[in-house]
Amino acid sequence: MLTGKQKRFLRAQAHHLKPIFQVGKGGVTEAMTEQIAAALEARELLKVSVLQNCEEDRCIVAEQLAAGTGAEVVQVIGNTIVLYKESKEHKQIVLPD
Repeated sequence: MLTGKQKRFLRAQAHHLKPIFQVGKGGVTEAMTEQIAAALEARELLKVSVLQNCEEDRCIVAEQLAAGTGAEVVQVIGNTIVLYKESKEHKQIVLPD
């Protein structure tokens, strides 16, 4: 689990990022979860955009993505979800204690 200080740090790191995935009408699919997991391994921190035509609540979408990828939900703001997962091979982000 991330501490409040770590989440603040990650929110600051994610501020300039653009969403690289979009969840639409189909909701969260297994293929999407696999792609996001691969992207998290490469980047550690990413944003996912929840489109207006998505039938699920954005908080539920965030929980599904986190559960499917093993990531932490850093923030859900507006229709954007920020996810973090420590990379096994490409570790770039050093979290504060």
